Amino acid sequence: MRSRDKGCFQCGVLMIAGLLVGMILSGCTPKEKQTFSEESWEDQVAQTRVSGLYEPHVAEDGRFFAPWMPMPDKSFLDVLWWKLSSKTQYSDEEQTFLPAVLPDTAERLARTKGDFILWVGHNTFLVRVNDTYWLTDPMFSKRALVPARVTPPALTVEDVNRLVPKVNILISHNHYDHLDRATMKQLPADARVFVPLGLKRPVEKMNKTDVREMDWWDEKDLGAGVRLICLPVQHWSQRITQGRNKTLWASWLLITPDVTLYFGGDTGYFKGFEEIGRRFPDIDYAFMATTAYHPRWFMAYNHMNIPEAVRGFEELGAKYFIPTQWGTFHLGDEPAGYPGLDLARYIAENQVDASRFKIMDIGQILAMD
Repeated sequence: MRSRDKGCFQCGVLMIAGLLVGMILSGCTPKEKQTFSEESWEDQVAQTRVSGLYEPHVAEDGRFFAPWMPMPDKSFLDVLWWKLSSKTQYSDEEQTFLPAVLPDTAERLARTKGDFILWVGHNTFLVRVNDTYWLTDPMFSKRALVPARVTPPALTVEDVNRLVPKVNILISHNHYDHLDRATMKQLPADARVFVPLGLKRPVEKMNKTDVREMDWWDEKDLGAGVRLICLPVQHWSQRITQGRNKTLWASWLLITPDVTLYFGGDTGYFKGFEEIGRRFPDIDYAFMATTAYHPRWFMAYNHMNIPEAVRGFEELGAKYFIPTQWGTFHLGDEPAGYPGLDLARYIAENQVDASRFKIMDIGQILAMD
């Protein structure tokens, strides 16, 4: 960039920052922050139609959207306001709390028999059901574009390639903490990958030859009584090389003769949980997102807080709740480990059945009932 262009760019940044500081000092806040309350948000969700879950969800310009509640537009100034004006305070315990990172995960994995769930970190889980392996949103890199890990992954990609004979991969959406190019390129080229609409070609470019693209409510019969269903969530998508909402976002339901698992991806609270629970009863394990929910005025549409995640879990009718996406990256106002502590407090304060909540350590191998 030429020096004159750099100067213009820097002036532009300073002008925007100055404008935002002026807004803060004058008490001028974004409309969404002015009007947000938990009660009003709950009312908005209550007014949505379940039928919207089944309606067309791609616009004429090729952008995907949620028909039941389109995502509010947020400007660059809204993002700057969030980053520069946040005043949320956290205690020392809340700032330092993190999941334990268990040692020797690869060695323990090699000795493990039967069906299991292994938390690698963030939204990456290695699951074995009837000798078939599933890997969710594989993310083994040190950074998700910009945010750095605060805890290491329990395994390396080399460990997975060495210990897992054939892996199936589920991708929920294209955000960098869920779809990591470096990780994907290192996993076996013949891994079977399931992705939401729009991601087939980008993932094929990540050294993958067997990529299956699915829309919401699509179902694939994988044989031997195993079914995989792509389901709606309330989120969004964007990468530097992929325009805003040009690819779909999704959750996944894996139904086997012995166990049913719901991989929730990223989502705000919505009526989809109740509808999914109605259509697909007897879910055993629900992997529920618990991440980046502060500040609520900015995050509520895309991310659930702990009460919402528990409510969604109950509406799914699942037996066990596994919190995901906490303890690895600092993505919202709250510290990376805060959601795990927040969930533990919620369980204690609301006298819910703690045995149904599996708050795992990184590297923990949970035997499935």
